[in-house]
Amino acid sequence: MTRTRGGFSRLPGGSVVVALSLPRPDHGPLCGPYDGGCRIRVLVHAVNRQRALTRLRNLGLRAVYLRGNTEPPTPDEITAVLHHPDGLVWRETPDDDTESWHPIRALLKKPSPFASSSASAHPSPSGV
Repeated sequence: MTRTRGGFSRLPGGSVVVALSLPRPDHGPLCGPYDGGCRIRVLVHAVNRQRALTRLRNLGLRAVYLRGNTEPPTPDEITAVLHHPDGLVWRETPDDDTESWHPIRALLKKPSPFASSSASAHPSPSGV
């Protein structure tokens, strides 16, 4: 079970926005594998809380549970997730308002093994 901090906010139309602070799945380049400080803030817009958590589980974040409502989404976070077409965004540093929100695909995308070798596979026309 992944320990989460988060909460939810019910919107006037009946849908909810769920906000969760999770450990970053790949720990990023700045964090070691045992560093507990690498957390991301994930926002999900869904019909209800169960559907929001199901959306995250279907993306591979399997053991995510929402316990209580200790850190509900702020009005700015609600605006960010409502204006995103997928209704599912994340940010590396939850406390930094200057960092923009990213689509969830950017978090879960695996780096291609050919990405680093593609530059050397095609030599420049000058032969350098």
